[in-house]
Amino acid sequence: MERVERLWIGHAGAPTLLVRPALCGDQAEPMTASDDRGVQPRLADLDEGALVAACLAGTRDAFDVIVERHRRSVYQLCYRFVSNHEDAADLAQEVFLRAYRGLKNFKGQATLGTWLYRIGVNACLNRLSSRPPATESLETSEPVVDHHPDAASRLLQDERARRVRAAIARLPKKQRATLILRVYHDMSHQEIATIVGSSVGAVKANFFHALRNLKRILAQDPV
Repeated sequence: MERVERLWIGHAGAPTLLVRPALCGDQAEPMTASDDRGVQPRLADLDEGALVAACLAGTRDAFDVIVERHRRSVYQLCYRFVSNHEDAADLAQEVFLRAYRGLKNFKGQATLGTWLYRIGVNACLNRLSSRPPATESLETSEPVVDHHPDAASRLLQDERARRVRAAIARLPKKQRATLILRVYHDMSHQEIATIVGSSVGAVKANFFHALRNLKRILAQDPV
């Protein structure tokens, strides 16, 4: 029977997700692929395809390595949608649980990271459709241009970040997803199209409309 034990541990402004599958596949004993010399490589040295294969073959720690590699980017994606740490942590756990349950469906046609992002975007949009998230006034992951700003500059920067987050939250769902992936995760139009399941042309149009609407919303609420 499938069983997953999960635990979040705070670390450097973002939580660590530990996922401990009781059994990834049908094998009772852990297995890893050997190299040409018959030596089993460390899990941390395996590429994505080998990790997925190892997990499906019954290696219990293989999925933990997948989580460790992608936990921060998945959490940051979720945070961009919901703007508070508690909901982002819950959503990130949901993403990895969905990925664990559906790992046999990963075909390798896209990278594992892209596949996880697609699960993450769907989970976030579903959450936003069911209930609006509670937002926080402090964005700890915003990049800081001036490493030594004075108190007034920090307050202004925090206020601007809050206003931008609030404005993004008012965008239609597809525009919001496109803008978050393009601006905050630096993805190409093709990558975004793969994640959201649309054409490159639709992604470009959504991004254009998202920027226009964001500018309009911010202009309605000047500092």
